[in-house]
Amino acid sequence: MANIPFWIVPCLILWPVAAAAVMPFLRDRRVRSAAVYLAAGGVMALAAALLGLWLGAGAPVMTLYAGTEAVDHLMTAGELFLMALIVVLCIRHRQYPVILLSVGQTGLLLWSETNHPVPAAFHMQIDCLTMLMCTIAAFVGGFICIYAVGYMKAYHEHHTEYADRSGFFFSMLFLFLGAMFGLVLSENLVWMYFFWEITSVVSFLLIGYTRTEEAVHNSFRALWMNLLGGLGFAIAIAVAAATAGTVQLGEVVAAGAVIPVALLAVAGLTKSAQLPFSSWLLGAMVAPTPSSALLHSATMVKAGVYLLIRLAPALAGTATGMTVAFIGGFTFIAASMMAIAQNDGKKVLAFSTVSNLGLIVACAGIGAEETIWAAVLLMIFHSVSKSMLFQAVGSIENCLGSRDIESMHGLLLRLPALTYIMGVGIAGMYLAPFGMLISKWVALRAFVDADNYLLVIFIAYGSATTMLYWAKWLCKLVALHRTKEVVHDVTRRDQYLSMLVHAGCTLLLCLLFPLLAKNVVDPIIMELFGEAHDVLSMSVLTTMAVMLVSVIFVPALMFLITRSARSQIVPIYMGGANEGDNTYFVNSYGEPEHLYLSNWYLRFEFGMRRLMRPSVIVATGVLVVMLCVIIGGAV
Repeated sequence: MANIPFWIVPCLILWPVAAAAVMPFLRDRRVRSAAVYLAAGGVMALAAALLGLWLGAGAPVMTLYAGTEAVDHLMTAGELFLMALIVVLCIRHRQYPVILLSVGQTGLLLWSETNHPVPAAFHMQIDCLTMLMCTIAAFVGGFICIYAVGYMKAYHEHHTEYADRSGFFFSMLFLFLGAMFGLVLSENLVWMYFFWEITSVVSFLLIGYTRTEEAVHNSFRALWMNLLGGLGFAIAIAVAAATAGTVQLGEVVAAGAVIPVALLAVAGLTKSAQLPFSSWLLGAMVAPTPSSALLHSATMVKAGVYLLIRLAPALAGTATGMTVAFIGGFTFIAASMMAIAQNDGKKVLAFSTVSNLGLIVACAGIGAEETIWAAVLLMIFHSVSKSMLFQAVGSIENCLGSRDIESMHGLLLRLPALTYIMGVGIAGMYLAPFGMLISKWVALRAFVDADNYLLVIFIAYGSATTMLYWAKWLCKLVALHRTKEVVHDVTRRDQYLSMLVHAGCTLLLCLLFPLLAKNVVDPIIMELFGEAHDVLSMSVLTTMAVMLVSVIFVPALMFLITRSARSQIVPIYMGGANEGDNTYFVNSYGEPEHLYLSNWYLRFEFGMRRLMRPSVIVATGVLVVMLCVIIGGAV
């Protein structure tokens, strides 16, 4: 580890774990808040230090920690503890089938380590993709923890029916970050599996935070689906150890081991909430907003796409790759269509997450330079924008008492600061010149070059439906509508700090897009494929340079609209006596009526009840058939 201290990587993993161990015992709110600030700042400082030292050493590919038998034994004990915890919780809630998944994969892994030991090798690796993921997890995740301090206080003031377990909540957030660092830094599949399972268990505990019947049900659904992926992960390790004599991810990919790669891809699909496994992430919306932001942006689902991007060279041109690409593309369009029918802000964000992850997964399945270039950029922009949007929706809910999009009509005049942040986030998801749109254009071009016209159809129509639900929401926010209902902004400074940093990063990532592509994405492509070509031509770069000027257009326009809006309301005819705010009137019977404009949600055409089950059936059928073909052909 030239120029990098031996201790910094373990500290990056163990610092948030230590914070997680302390948080439940801090009863005083002020002390706990200070501890959260300190722990989050420490996570970001350690990640920045590791990044700086790595760049100072010339950004090499570094292998770390060989011959760590003591740590291996500790991880084995940790796996047994996780299994015992799952068994106890399943017995308490009478979820007995889940026990089989947990015991089965842990037993299989222990059997494989005993009967098929592999030569000692390094366990961790630092490279460009690893450092990108660590940076995303540290800074996006760290600011989510800071945001959660103010949010959880307001959350329990509004939801007195739930027990205040904020200490436990913060503990799980930091444990999640520690597991994410360990996962992305691990090159040894056994080590990666250990951290993979921690994220599954912690997400289960976060989703069930309120302990309501719905929360418990959704948490167990998330658990068994992720354990199903974990079982595939464990089988992949056992097969790789028995047939290839290695459990190093890079060696498995280089060897093109068909069955291990296929099973690892299934694990990646479950963790990234692709059809037919999407329902676990949609059900996670019952948890407090910070956990939703963390699950959807910086951790959990990004672990799945991270693994698939790692597998990309082995997926290119294979049946497994085509299956992954189809599942991703189909998820992209199906989730986009179902998002149109949602009026709950968090559900729209959830379907949007599943949809965008589908596009990243499709890019990984094709496994070409262009598609992975697009996938990495989509992952970066999605992490920042979606985290900001979840935080903004959570803050708006605390102010309005609702997260219904219809309740946000004319929010620009009522909560302008939060609306500016929402506007930047929504623009970052689908408007030019933000990177999500440019990355989608590159993915579309790559699908055309790959002659995969089914994916071309998916991305074309999926992008159209994406534009529809984002445009509906944005127009609702910026409508010049005044109401006599007074709304007070109760958002705290720490919440605004996190959201403003995210908004600034979204704008900077767009402004610095060419530098981001050249200095971050191209090196990742070089490491994965051994070469990297210019994905964007100079003519496109010239056009993009002109487009970058418009980055300030969205927030500036929203500001000007607010300033120019007249305080005087012009009364309109409302079918009765207008009460003066164009919202309430008295009908001919002298009774009060409420008038409001509502979006068209196309619930009959695109509602979950109409589309979810057919989508799950199609995705399940394709996945099962292709797995049988792949495994049968390999055997």
